[in-house]
Order: sequence, then C-alpha cells, then structure tokens
Amino acid sequence: MYKVILLLDFAEEYSKSLLKGISKYSAENGPWTFCRMPLYYRETVGIKGILDWAKDWGADGIIGQFYNNMDLEMVIDSRIPIIAQDFKERFEVLPNITGNYHKMGALGADYFLKKGFKHFAFYGFNNIVWSRERAEGFENQVNKHGYKVHYFEHRKSPSTDIWHYKSKSLSNWLLKLPKPIALMTCDDNQALHITEACRQNNIRIPEEVAVLGVDNDVMLCELSDPPLSSIAMDIEKGGYEAAKLLEHMIIHDHEPSYDIIVEATQIITRQSTDIYATNDEYIASSLRYIHQHIENNLNVEDVVKQVPLSRRSLEKRFLQITGYPIYKYISNLRTEKFSQKLLETDMTVLEIAMDLGLNDSKNIARQFRQIKGCNPIEYRKKYLAGK
Repeated sequence: MYKVILLLDFAEEYSKSLLKGISKYSAENGPWTFCRMPLYYRETVGIKGILDWAKDWGADGIIGQFYNNMDLEMVIDSRIPIIAQDFKERFEVLPNITGNYHKMGALGADYFLKKGFKHFAFYGFNNIVWSRERAEGFENQVNKHGYKVHYFEHRKSPSTDIWHYKSKSLSNWLLKLPKPIALMTCDDNQALHITEACRQNNIRIPEEVAVLGVDNDVMLCELSDPPLSSIAMDIEKGGYEAAKLLEHMIIHDHEPSYDIIVEATQIITRQSTDIYATNDEYIASSLRYIHQHIENNLNVEDVVKQVPLSRRSLEKRFLQITGYPIYKYISNLRTEKFSQKLLETDMTVLEIAMDLGLNDSKNIARQFRQIKGCNPIEYRKKYLAGK
C-alpha cells in the first residue's frame, strides 16, 4: 500500500477533478493511503518541513503545488518521487501536471472567429505559465486572421481577491474597448471578474462583450450573470495519468519521467458567448432566434418567419455574413449542443435527441459524424476514456 501526500488547493474545482482521477487509479490499482496536506504548510514549514514530515510518515510520493524557487537539490536528495502541478511555472527537473495551453488559446480564438468577431481581448496574468501561454495561443491565432488583441494583464497577483470590484483601471479598460468584442480570460475566476465589472459599468454581455473562461468550473460559470461559457478540460484523466506515473516512479526509482498533459475537450457555450457578431439587424435577429430555440426541432422556415425578408434574400445575406447556409448553421450548433450533453450527462443518444426536440436519432448521428468525424458513442468514449 503506497502512502501519497497531496499538496493541492482542494477549494478549486481543478484540484477536485485531479483528485477524482487519482482516487480512481488508486481504487483500481491500490488501495493507496492519502494525506491531504493543507496548502499553508507550503508557506509555514517550507519544502524542508514537508520533506521531513514525508520521511517521518513514510510517504512513497507527493503530488502537489510547489514554488519554483524551492531547493530542488533538497528534493532530489530526498529520493521521494514528486509530481508538480504547474500552478506558477513548469519545473525542468520534475514531471509536471500541465496543459497544452497554446492550443487552448487558439481554440478560444477559433471559437470567436467563427462567430464573426473582429475585435479581441485577453485578460489574465503575464507571469503565470498557464495564463501567458493561453494568451500567446489566442493572439497568434487572431493575428493569423489579420486582427490584434487588446490586453489587460496583471504583472503580479492582486493584493486582494476582490480588488476588481473597485478597480478604475479595469472599468476604464472595458469601457474603452471597441465593441462588440470577444474577450477570453485565463480561467473562469478571472472571467467572473469581467462579468461582474461589466455589470457594474452597464456593459451588455454578450451583445457588447462576449466572455469566455477556461476550466468549466460549473459553480463559477453558473454564479456569473449571465452564465459563463468556458473551455472544458479532461482534468480527471490527467489525475489518473499522474497517479499512474507516480506509481511508475516509485517502482522504478526515479526512472526518467514525462509531463502529464491535460487536454481541452470542448467549449461549453452558455449565455456569455451565445451570440454572433454582426451589425445586420435581420441576421442578428435570425441568429438570436436560432440560439434561443435550438433545443426545439428548428428548421429554416421557422427562421425565415422571424424577419421581413424573402427566404432567398435572407439565405443570401446569412451566407455572406456567417459563411454558412442557415440549415448548416443550425446543424453545426445542434451538434455542439449534442456533444456537450454527451460529455456532461449519462443520457443515451436517443434521450439526447429527444431532449433537443428531435425524433430521428439516426439522422442526428449521421450529421454528428459529418461534423465531428465519428459517431456520438465513439465521441463519448474518446473524451471520457480513463474517467
């Protein structure tokens, strides 16, 4: 039976999801004994105190959040296998639980570009790896399409967690941004700062500022007004793989290891981005109707009835502005809603189809394969593997 210290922030959804994956691996291959060490030990006793405690307890390994300026020679000399969560920067001599952050930023940019935005912004920290690289990935993708990114970045952590409620600098930045604008944040907590600051300054979301977070922390996303869209990640699988790696390190006595890469799975669209950026009032009205009624058995004729244009005129303008025929836009949006329910619920394919107001599950499965490259069951297995 292995003894493992977990030095994580268990108030965060990210750490809770890691723990689910770690505990699942333990249940399948253990059992293991865990010590959930409070994070304040990191500040009060330091790495020496943690390592001394680990030796006294007989710990076989540690998974935790460590400062990058800790005494790595002391860690190596301890001979205790350690996997670090990169809550500040990655380590070079320790395996990290990290992510493909550039790819996540690019994913957010592509999401907004497909919605027709021409103005972009990013809000985060330039001295934290997961924020900095998401910003770089976002900007690189935006630049490829000929646009620029407006930044509001902290150079150090704010002095309080509620600084943004009275921040003139944040308010002024938001008010001066060109509108409508697509704003990505480094995580859901910072996205919540933006929605709260927008509300205080009477900035409409998503009409003027569309806000996208990262982590899909459901509690934070639903606490926001309006609810936050967010990039979901396979964090639980990351925890499972981290536990597997730790066992390998214990058995093979620090044999050369590798980083655990947590991947993004999909973007969960909620009200904060549920819009398409256009100044054409008829197309805006049509899009608003589509997004509000996508869970009904919607068709093109239903959309045509909402505006004083002929079907041919509307379809021509719709294609010019969005790049998609109306029927294709509806199909794509329905598939995104379908894929979201596949990963967030245990509903069957037929139940999800019925929930979206569809009676033909075979037809939706065919459309799903055309867009996602696999059928709904394969998609669910692919992204929930290891959970």
